[in-house]
Amino acid sequence: MINLAAICNPSEYNVNPISVIDANFLQPVKIVDVCVQQKKWLIHFSTSEVYGRTLASYLGDVDYSNPELYELDEDSTPLIMGPIGNQRWSYATSKQLMERYIFGRHKEAGLPFTTIRPLNFFGPKMDFIPGRDGEGVPRVLACFMTALLDGQPMQLVDGGMARRTIVSIHDAIRAIVLMINNREWSVNQIFNVGNRHNEVTMKELAELMREAYAECTSDATHLKHPIVNVSGLEFYGEGYEDCDRRMPNLTKAKDLLGWEPTRSLKETLLETVTYYYDQYRDWPKTQRGAAVTQA
Repeated sequence: MINLAAICNPSEYNVNPISVIDANFLQPVKIVDVCVQQKKWLIHFSTSEVYGRTLASYLGDVDYSNPELYELDEDSTPLIMGPIGNQRWSYATSKQLMERYIFGRHKEAGLPFTTIRPLNFFGPKMDFIPGRDGEGVPRVLACFMTALLDGQPMQLVDGGMARRTIVSIHDAIRAIVLMINNREWSVNQIFNVGNRHNEVTMKELAELMREAYAECTSDATHLKHPIVNVSGLEFYGEGYEDCDRRMPNLTKAKDLLGWEPTRSLKETLLETVTYYYDQYRDWPKTQRGAAVTQA
């Protein structure tokens, strides 16, 4: 049983926390229980958000000089969330509790499991474009893409200083197939799936995406596409707090599965931006285009 179902859109975490908790914990509990009853191996998609903020951010290590304070290891890194009033953590905490429930069922009932913590899978079809095939505020790539398609400013929440690593969907699928085909090495394990070499700030991501857009459209004027700053409070409302950095340790995936990511950030972004441009370039522009820095 492979469970990928979730509400994983940051724009929902503050405004619809009960729906987020229901979709990411209360409903998946039923799937886990059925797997126990039927003695099935559960491959569960969690999130890198379970790590919360880095220790470095709480200790004031703004230069990230000590990897022990920011590198994310599946089995040893503490999972630290913000205060209850910051409902932005409704997703991360419900996903974390789901992981704990799965592990508890493993210890008490022998449930075989594999938990995957994705770190920003990017590729074609990864999200909706508002005004075309969905409404509301999507995740970062689709938000920036919407702004490019509509000729609207790309908005950076709090200056776009949050850091993320981006992995091609092709690399991610290869990792998942290796897990499925190598049960003896992947069962009862938690895996980060990401790409350490593709780290960017959200400001850098906006700049790279407009470069990719200029390339796929053969129009150099897009290199000057406007990028503006907005506050987290203005964009998300009260209760917003960001994860500062997500740098995964990928040793386990390499040692147990023989997996390493190979696709560069430039290659990944160009493929993805080109797909969205080809898919939506003939649609009329809307005034609803918005871009958000939270992946």
